Amino acid sequence: MQMTGPFRTARSTVLVVVGGVVGMLSGVVLLVAIALCLVLAVTVIGVPIAIALLFGTVGVLTAVQRSRLTGYGVQLTVQRRTAGRWWERARQPGPWRALCYHLLVVPLGFAGFLLVVGLWSAALGTVLLISFGWLLPPGSAYGIADYEPVGLTLACVGCVALIIVALVAARGLARLDIALAGSLLQTSRAEVLAQRVTALAESRADVVDAADAERRRIERDLHDGTQQRLVSLAMNLGMARASLTDTDPQARAAIEQAHDEAKQALAELRDLVRGLHPAVLDDRGLDAALSGIAARSPVPVRLRVSVPARPSRTIEAVAYFVVSEALANVAKHAQADWAEVQVARIGDVLHIAIIDTGRGGADPDAGTGLRGLARRTGSVDGTLRIESPVGGPTRIIVELPCES
Repeated sequence: MQMTGPFRTARSTVLVVVGGVVGMLSGVVLLVAIALCLVLAVTVIGVPIAIALLFGTVGVLTAVQRSRLTGYGVQLTVQRRTAGRWWERARQPGPWRALCYHLLVVPLGFAGFLLVVGLWSAALGTVLLISFGWLLPPGSAYGIADYEPVGLTLACVGCVALIIVALVAARGLARLDIALAGSLLQTSRAEVLAQRVTALAESRADVVDAADAERRRIERDLHDGTQQRLVSLAMNLGMARASLTDTDPQARAAIEQAHDEAKQALAELRDLVRGLHPAVLDDRGLDAALSGIAARSPVPVRLRVSVPARPSRTIEAVAYFVVSEALANVAKHAQADWAEVQVARIGDVLHIAIIDTGRGGADPDAGTGLRGLARRTGSVDGTLRIESPVGGPTRIIVELPCES
């Protein structure tokens, strides 16, 4: 935000003078707009119109000031226009900062204009007096024929001093104007970071939704294609196994082995399809899907689900896989007699608790299962807490933000 070029001081002077004129005109427009806004704000219906009028006026004045500064080599980042309803826009700091700038630039611009123009006028008047005062007759008010050399020397020194003060004042006022514009007319660093965080959160949500949609597609393709072909293969092998009773024993053994492996592959594929994205989760919701997990678990599971309003598909999928992975870990490592799963939606948060009576000592750094739970929970800005003292019991507490 620095002006460059060999005529920086002259450009600063022009910037201050033009800024003073623009600031005074902007002040008149702004005062009229504020007066109209106060009249409109008397009624509740007029408040949004007043806000729109005020922000519209501020936007036009900001564009004018931005063009003025851009013409002198000052580049300002454009503030992001806030979308939404009028009360949401009214809570944004950007328009109010711009309004503060326009209110400040009126007295500062007027004072700077008077100071710089007054100093240059006095300096130029002194130069004209010294240059052409000898043409006036002796005894006249502005003639210099009767002046002593000392007086003329002091006049020259005063003229030079006025020019120097005018140049320094112009440079200082221009820097002040640019500093105010930089802090009030462009997006602040905090707002830039907030916009980046919002953009990253939106892009991450898009990635999560895309991954979930891809899992659904794979599940559908496997269910409708590969699984059906394996079912047909297993049926054909089963019929061959039942009908070919008088064939060579080695051939019969090969058919029996192929039949058993086809059935095993079909069972594994069904588990894989169910693990990718269970159809019951979309059809009947989280309660039915978790009931299926609990029924298939080798460890007895007590399930309590209270979700009166269904969250989004992404949150449901994360909750399903968290419970599924947690119960799989209980079955593999916990040596528990039973486990309990509690799922409840309280406000906009889905609370999940998985409790088991196993040996405890669960450590996220010791394996990939708990780290996977943490990553899956964090993908939707959820939280995961593990309480697992040695000897048990183990409690996994998950909270997922959700919206209907």
